[in-house]
Amino acid sequence: MKSSLVIELVNLPEEGKSFEGEIDSAIYDLPKHDAQPESPLYYSLHVQRFEEELLVRGFISSTFKFTCSRDNQEFIKTISLEEYGQSFEIEESNVDLTEALREEVLMHFPSYPKCDEADEPHECKIEERYLSVDKDPHSGVDDAPQSTSENQWGALDDFKEFKD
Repeated sequence: MKSSLVIELVNLPEEGKSFEGEIDSAIYDLPKHDAQPESPLYYSLHVQRFEEELLVRGFISSTFKFTCSRDNQEFIKTISLEEYGQSFEIEESNVDLTEALREEVLMHFPSYPKCDEADEPHECKIEERYLSVDKDPHSGVDDAPQSTSENQWGALDDFKEFKD
């Protein structure tokens, strides 16, 4: 397994070349409280040079363990880009694609990961009383309590006065 994907332009034919393989998941280097990789970054790419530009197209994929933002349960989700495409300005005799591939996968992380987005979706096991904001109208869950104050910002105003 490779630790990076470097394209050597000297060995790149004019019609381009296909590259397949995997890059070690250590490239993600994510904090412990964030999603964690469960597989390497798989790639199947076609790389072609056009004067001072390198065009990269193909497939990239990696699997991660996420924590559900609703019920705090872990689940597995694969981030796959079937039609990855990016161009790189050529400045040296080698072009390292590793960081660009890493960033592309990370940019496709869900903002609020939920169990129903997993590779094997399952229902969130959150207590119904916490679902009053986005509940099904026929669920029998009471509506969220309404504010009794006419001034919705009053609590913040009180906080500001306390701080001064």
